[in-house]
Amino acid sequence: MSSVVVAGIATSQVEGGEGRRLDIITIGRCSVDLYGQQIGGRLEDVASFAKSVGGCPANIAIGASRLGLSTGIITRVGNEQMGRFVREQMAREGVCLDGIVTDPGRLTALVLLAVESDRGFPLIFYRENCADAALNEREIDGAFIARAGAVLVTGTHFSKPRLATAQRKAMALSKANGGRVVLDIDYRPNLWGLAGHADGEERYIRSDRVSEHFRSILPECDLIVGTEEEIHIAAGEEETLAALRAIRGISAATIVLKRGPMGCVVFSDAIPGKIEDGIVGAGFPIEVYNVLGAGDAFLSGFLRGYLRGEPLSTCATWANACGAFAVSRLLCSPESPTWDELQHFLRHGSRERALRKDNALNHIHWATTRRPQAQRFVALAADDRRALGELTARAGASRQRLGDFLRLAVAALGQTAQGEMGSGVLLDEDMSREALFDAAKAGLWIGRPAPEATHGPSFDHAPDFGSRITEWPVSHTVIGRLELDRQHERNEDYARLVTLQEACRKVGRELMVEIAGAGAVEEALSELLGLGLRPDWWMFGSRDSDSLDTIGTTIERLDPWCRGIALRSSGRTADIQAAAEKLLVRGLVVGFDDLGEAPQQWLAGEISDAVVTARMAAAFASAASLWKKADKKEKPSGAPR
Repeated sequence: MSSVVVAGIATSQVEGGEGRRLDIITIGRCSVDLYGQQIGGRLEDVASFAKSVGGCPANIAIGASRLGLSTGIITRVGNEQMGRFVREQMAREGVCLDGIVTDPGRLTALVLLAVESDRGFPLIFYRENCADAALNEREIDGAFIARAGAVLVTGTHFSKPRLATAQRKAMALSKANGGRVVLDIDYRPNLWGLAGHADGEERYIRSDRVSEHFRSILPECDLIVGTEEEIHIAAGEEETLAALRAIRGISAATIVLKRGPMGCVVFSDAIPGKIEDGIVGAGFPIEVYNVLGAGDAFLSGFLRGYLRGEPLSTCATWANACGAFAVSRLLCSPESPTWDELQHFLRHGSRERALRKDNALNHIHWATTRRPQAQRFVALAADDRRALGELTARAGASRQRLGDFLRLAVAALGQTAQGEMGSGVLLDEDMSREALFDAAKAGLWIGRPAPEATHGPSFDHAPDFGSRITEWPVSHTVIGRLELDRQHERNEDYARLVTLQEACRKVGRELMVEIAGAGAVEEALSELLGLGLRPDWWMFGSRDSDSLDTIGTTIERLDPWCRGIALRSSGRTADIQAAAEKLLVRGLVVGFDDLGEAPQQWLAGEISDAVVTARMAAAFASAASLWKKADKKEKPSGAPR
């Protein structure tokens, strides 16, 4: 196992693992997808894009991993930022990285796409001499293949002789080790040289050459999956029943026919007289938003059942449900459901035809796919303008000197990383942009107060949070604050926090909500949860034991997916020790008053940069050590934090 430092924590990458057993290894395309965020227009008119890992085998490896299968992938990525993004995201998703080769001379493939309508999806594949197209049979390692119960090969990687040889080798090795072979036909005519660069959305062009190629592969497969058009091209027949019978004539594989909104039909034996007489799973009528990637989520769901020995009707139902999630959302791999999300949907369904509008499902999806963070953390509060103003006033320091001081404070934090215990900072960009940049480079967890609400003229007079926080890195946590002393503006403040949460979810940023002041914290918490507020973190001032018990019980009951509670330090050791024993209290936020006299001494020009940095690092490390020592609880079971 190796590690990547993300937001102040060491995130394990799933590679090596001393022969870790895998359910399936996928092989082939791996790209970075750039999906237009403006819906209903031409690709020419798209102004911004959302980035994700893409490519059929990569999507399936991620989707199946989210559903609890142990997955790996064999592919290539470039030795550049996009290739590193693919590796890091695969690691976050739990996909084994052993089969990913870094190509020093080629770039990671890219895909650009727009959603013109529910039926029009212009896309461009940037695959000229790309990394994954250079895969060769030397990179099909027998020992790696032997670790998996199945391999999945894809149609695109049979389009070039070198790629076809590599996949055929993987198929033979899997068979020799008693494994199964899954074929996703994944027919893209322009990747077979049958259509131009601008015709990426083209789904079917008849080709005897392509059909002949597929017919040589089908006999070696145990599971064959494709749309009606893909079944046609694989069989060389343009009528679906005839195509199914042609495949059955040369292959004993289980055949899965994907039929879009009609779900799927599975054929394990002889092909019946009517398509509908095959094995049919339950269907889920939903609104189509973007069909691209739906087939990959579908196959992920089918594999979850197929590789775990479930009845084929169950496999088909799970596949249909996963496809429904993906087709109702924008992207590919990010939209695949997790096991918890899928089970909730199967048990409770949804009142929404557009699943992306179902708040309960969206919350589970967000909470089970968000980036990993430390189970516990200690952060320095450098976001309180009033406290910082008083500190600088006492020392007679200037605003410029305060900015320099905050950079030294961040440097001190960077010296105190606690491994599994995260180190972080709450920092306002307006106080010091340079300190914010330094904190990111140091790998610290970063919390940032939400932008000020805008009360100027707008259609709904709502604060425009989304357009502001979209500029923030995805690893930064947005902090929204409720001042209990503002009783006369309580309803407005509640609405502002709900709007902030919507903005954070829309742009993929975590949210921490702080309830501050001397009022009834427990009452405000219950009211906010009742309004549907589900932040990743809650933050409070120092609370007594009974209050923390009440708060923790309320959060556990209404939002078991919450990461936990952070408390601002009172500076009293007994309070810290008592709070650390509470199950949900997982973060400690210390102020500059907790760091002794060094901050004011430096601001007054009495000590050097090196001395103040060393003293603050020691004080922060002492607080972190106390928190770590006091916190004896284990990670809670059940819902992930």
